[in-house]
Amino acid sequence: MVVHEINSTLIFPPANPAISGLALRGFQGESDYPKMLATINASKVADQIERSETLEDIARNYAHLHHCDPFQDMIFAEVYGEVVGYGRLWWEINDDGDWLGFHFAFLHPDWRRKGIGKSMLRFSEGRLRQIAAGLLAEGVIAESTSRYFDVGASAPEVGREALLSKEGYTPVRYGFHMVRPLSEPIEVKPLPEGLEVRLVPPEHYRTVWDAAQEAFRDHWGSVEPPEEEYQKWLKEPAFNPRLWQVAWDGDQVAGNVLNFINEKENIEYNRKRGYTEGISVRRPWRRRGLARALLTRSLQMFKDMGMEEAALGVDSQNLNGALNLYESVGFRVVRREVVYRKRF
Repeated sequence: MVVHEINSTLIFPPANPAISGLALRGFQGESDYPKMLATINASKVADQIERSETLEDIARNYAHLHHCDPFQDMIFAEVYGEVVGYGRLWWEINDDGDWLGFHFAFLHPDWRRKGIGKSMLRFSEGRLRQIAAGLLAEGVIAESTSRYFDVGASAPEVGREALLSKEGYTPVRYGFHMVRPLSEPIEVKPLPEGLEVRLVPPEHYRTVWDAAQEAFRDHWGSVEPPEEEYQKWLKEPAFNPRLWQVAWDGDQVAGNVLNFINEKENIEYNRKRGYTEGISVRRPWRRRGLARALLTRSLQMFKDMGMEEAALGVDSQNLNGALNLYESVGFRVVRREVVYRKRF
């Protein structure tokens, strides 16, 4: 296997914390996947974040990256040859024309508060600046284009939030993770007149995908998903169209809830949960009670399957009143998510 070395000029600033045995390096291919998974697993316990990745999940995700060359856009922290942290970055242009440089990092809890996280963050910022400068020179973006670094964090990740604040990031958007017990009564609402729910055959998967992307275009920070995202979606272990609630108006998708069950997560956390995610209604069919009908149908379906709870994520400032809808059918907030942003 050819090992691609990171150019040291990409590290910003070009200095490591004074830790004996510490080295920062680039991605070395699939041999890094188990090391990445070990770092994720150590972090999720310390940060109280529920995750259930496998090596297969990592391999599938990294086979469908977009605007990201892992050999240039990742950084690994090693101490005497053992990986203790890693980070990755990528970029997108959102529907408002803003250039967004995304980055994240995982760091083993034993090696936090030593300056490693800051070094990885500054590497990512430096690399993203380099990418933006190249796109500016190529005419892909203009001098007037707003450029931002974006990073997500969950409420339990107090160390990450503290680092981001010190590095000049500010919260710009909040989201919530919500859960609903299925032991509580469910009032299934009827579909609006003229609509019906039908199973989705494989030849219509793209139709459902396109309809959902169209519906989400007016959401904050919307980015047109690349083909890689669609291909990755089709290969997700939880991809199960039999669980979807898709409302059709003739041959048009009016709205949908793209339900799924994460079996690995349910086993790991000893629970029976279904996810009522991908909730969307296209503009011509809004304000008619369709989202409520599809959501309550989904809740009843999961209950009939023996699930004990349902979960979803929501933007707290959703313009279509999603938070109020979810609370009205019994969902309650269990965790806060934050998007931190810095202009450059």
